Formats: sequence, C-alpha cells, structure tokens
Amino acid sequence: MWDFSISAALGLMRKTAPFLLFRIVVYFGITAALIVITGTGAGLGWGIGNFGDAEFRATATGYGALGGFGLTAGVVFFFRDYLLYIVKAGHIAVMVELMTGGKIPEGRGQIEYAKTVVTARFGEASALFALDRVIKGVVAAITGVVQGLMSILPIPGLSNIMGVVRAYLRVAVGLVDEVILAHAIKTRAVNPWASAREGLVLYGQNARVMLVNAAWLTAIVYGLSFIVFLLMLAPAAAIVYLMPGAWSAGGLVFALVFAWAVKAALIEPFAIACLLQVFFKVTEGQVPNPEWEAKLDKLSDKFRAMAGKAAAWVGGRKTEGGPVA
Repeated sequence: MWDFSISAALGLMRKTAPFLLFRIVVYFGITAALIVITGTGAGLGWGIGNFGDAEFRATATGYGALGGFGLTAGVVFFFRDYLLYIVKAGHIAVMVELMTGGKIPEGRGQIEYAKTVVTARFGEASALFALDRVIKGVVAAITGVVQGLMSILPIPGLSNIMGVVRAYLRVAVGLVDEVILAHAIKTRAVNPWASAREGLVLYGQNARVMLVNAAWLTAIVYGLSFIVFLLMLAPAAAIVYLMPGAWSAGGLVFALVFAWAVKAALIEPFAIACLLQVFFKVTEGQVPNPEWEAKLDKLSDKFRAMAGKAAAWVGGRKTEGGPVA
C-alpha cells in the first residue's frame, strides 16, 4: 500500500521533540498574533461603527477584523523565507542526521545545530527560498509528465476523472521540494543547485513510487487536518463570541487557522519523515539517469537554468570533518 513506516516516522518525531516544540511555538505564536490583531481590528471597527446605525457598526466591525487578519497574514508572507530556512529546513536537517546514523544535540542545541547545517548547505535564507521555488516548478513539470502518461492509458472513464486526479496530484507534491532539500543535506553537498538537479533527476526516475506514497500521505495529512478543524470549531466560536460585534465568519476562519497551525507544527513533519524514508530507500545506490536528466532539460526551463546557477554558486564552504561541509 505504501513504502514508509508510521512507527519509524513517529520515532523520528520523538527524537526531534525539541524541534517540534520550536515549531509549535512558532506556528501557534502566529495563530495567537492573528487572533489578537484580528480582534483588535474588529474592536476598532466596532468603535468607529458606533458613530452610525447597527448596519454600519456591523460593516465596520467586519472590515476591521478583515484588516487585522490581512495585516497579520501579510507579515507572515513577508517572513516566509525565514520560516522555510529556520523551521522547515532546520527540522529536515536534524531528521536527516538521525536517519543516516548521526547524532544531534539535545534541547535547544538542536535548533542551533540545524541552523549551522542549513547555512553551510544553502547560504542565506533568500538563496534557499529562491532554490525552493525553482524546485517546486520542476517538480510540477515532472508531475505533469506522469499525469500525461496516465491520461493515455486505456481505462474506461479515466478522462472524466483526470481533472480530480490533476488537482489531487498538485496537492500531493507539496512536500516533495523539502525532500529534494534533504538530499543536499544527506549528501553533504557544497553546491545546493547541483545537488538539487541531482535530487530532481533521482525523483524523476522514481516519480511513480514517490507520487503513490505522496498521495497516501496527502490523504492522511488532510484527513487529520479536517478532524482538527472540526474539533476547533467550538473554541474558535467562543473566541469570536468574545470579540466586539461577534464577527460572524470568524469562527470558521479561526478554526481553519487553528487547523493550519496543527498541520504545520505537527502533521507536516510527520509526512516529511515518511517521505524521506521512501526517497532514501528507493534511491539507495542509484545514480542519476542521463536519459532523465536530458528529459528534464527539455521539459523545464527552470531545470536547465539550474545548471547555470550551479556553475555560478560561490556560497558553499567546506570544512574538514564534522557533520557539515
């Protein structure tokens, strides 16, 4: 059915508990800030609305809440490269070290260790973010090839469900970019662009296995997230009730935000731990297939551009010994 061990993934999460706690602090901190600033915006809108009738007050409260929500979301979007650099890539770094038989510090030392590894592999946060965006584009192109192969299979009625299949696969590959980043950490790469090209070729030649497992994990991740969403509806409604003007849509919005926080802090690292097991297992002993490399060169402008970026990379540093190079 799938090629990963749930117990192994949970064990990996247990060993990286300090990083999980760090993720919880970050993502639930974002959630708390969003609720407070949204509530403040609603309060300001409600206060302004008192200068008019009940309809004006309700409208002003809604606009105030939306303004606070939008402001917080904008700040989070602005710092998205920091979240990728410190939180996501950092957690991958400690996972990979454990999966390859290495040792990592305990407690807060895990976070400092991860930052050292990520900096050595990828340089600055902006460089990692740029690399991640390119990887996403190439992965989407590979997925398109798989979808194209599926669409020509002689299966009755397949064309009628391909729209749903395409939408699902787009979601299913959402974490594959982080697997490619893990390849650079595992191989102690000093050139992240060259390593990403290699990892993408390995992913391409094992795309069917990776997509099948990613599809199962997507179902698990969003199933658990939906359960969290349902559980959070009541406390979210209680929070909205305490807000001035009782923003009617707030309960649904806050429940979604709570579910997002749980997904980002706890469920996603579980999915990544599972995908890493699959990728490392199926690519063990493999070398990039030149035919797949040529295919990706023809398929994706982004993939071709990675060769030039790899040649121009000057951010790598190499040290003698140790877990980073």
